[in-house]
Amino acid sequence: MNESTAVPAGTSAVRGLPDCPTGVVALRARAESFVRERVMPCEPLLDAGGAAATTRMRELQREAREAGLWALPLPVELGGQGLRLTHYAHLAEAEGASDHGPSALGSASLLDVLMLSRHATAPVRDRYLARLAAGELRACYAMTEPDTPGTDPKLIATRADEARGGGAWTLHGRKAFITGAGEADLVTVMARTDGTAPGADGLSLLLVPTTAPGFQVVRELPVLGAGGQWEIALDGVTVDSDHLVGPRGRALRIAGERIGLGRILRCLRWLGQATRAFDLMCARARSRTQSQGPLADRQLVQQMVFDALLAIRTTRPLVHEAVARLQAGADARVETGMAKVAAARMLQQVADAAIQVHGAAGLGPDTPLPALFRAGRAARLLDGPDELHISSVARRVLRG
Repeated sequence: MNESTAVPAGTSAVRGLPDCPTGVVALRARAESFVRERVMPCEPLLDAGGAAATTRMRELQREAREAGLWALPLPVELGGQGLRLTHYAHLAEAEGASDHGPSALGSASLLDVLMLSRHATAPVRDRYLARLAAGELRACYAMTEPDTPGTDPKLIATRADEARGGGAWTLHGRKAFITGAGEADLVTVMARTDGTAPGADGLSLLLVPTTAPGFQVVRELPVLGAGGQWEIALDGVTVDSDHLVGPRGRALRIAGERIGLGRILRCLRWLGQATRAFDLMCARARSRTQSQGPLADRQLVQQMVFDALLAIRTTRPLVHEAVARLQAGADARVETGMAKVAAARMLQQVADAAIQVHGAAGLGPDTPLPALFRAGRAARLLDGPDELHISSVARRVLRG
């Protein structure tokens, strides 16, 4: 990501933000206000999906463009504002306070735009990139399969066979827990183009239009009761040879690049969601009064507030350290692994405490806390379970 938006010198420690330039603080405040005032009130409609949700999202995206908040981290040449990662990281928290914030502000396509701009063929870039960045097309990423562990891609069974003489690829297989597949226009599929499982050398990435014959959305896979994850089938789906993303057999290298940034973006958004839960908890503690006074006067409630704030403030520097290393092109695997585990635990802890302070109201439909707690629990499995990252970081440190 290139820096194109001028950011005045100086920093602010507002709300515990590390090294946040004053210009970015102001931009973050505008994004935070937009998400809180425009996006959050629409969450029930957007969560329900369907035509009404699509129409409302288009309206929010138009409003974001008019407010100068559209596509902040995307490349300038594609209509974005080119904020570099270390600056956008502060805004990613504000966007991520709502699951729909990144889509409304045009940053949800960042991983796909960067992957295709770096690794796709020229015809694919010309055909899809600008429309992805503009929000006209939606993309998703398909790696996990129903019968193989997502943490071990060497076992991937989905195949892509090249036509004799080249010219096309034909895919067969199934993928599961694919975020956004139900409404996607494009899906990047990791498939075996050479060899047999287990093996890592024969894996490649192919970009598949969801309108291609043989592509099927099999079913939605609710996660703790919430939608958004899907199972798909590829039954003889054929794509042109130029839809190969990156060199043949190099899928894991490209995936590692994508997943590393993706994990950090998730961590930043989890920080935004945890801050939202924390604010709700504090508001409830101040406003809820029992016969013996407000909850805020209870020491055990004060303990939960302190522990939640401590979790947020100690996790944020870990995440931003990983951001800085990624921006510098340094090896960030240890920092990313620690940040991912810490952020997932932190979100679950803070959401749980907020529910506890709300009592039964925290379990009902009148607050976002059930969704925030669900996100925290799922976070400990997304992009690799905690145990995988703990072992990986420890091995690297012990080899050090």
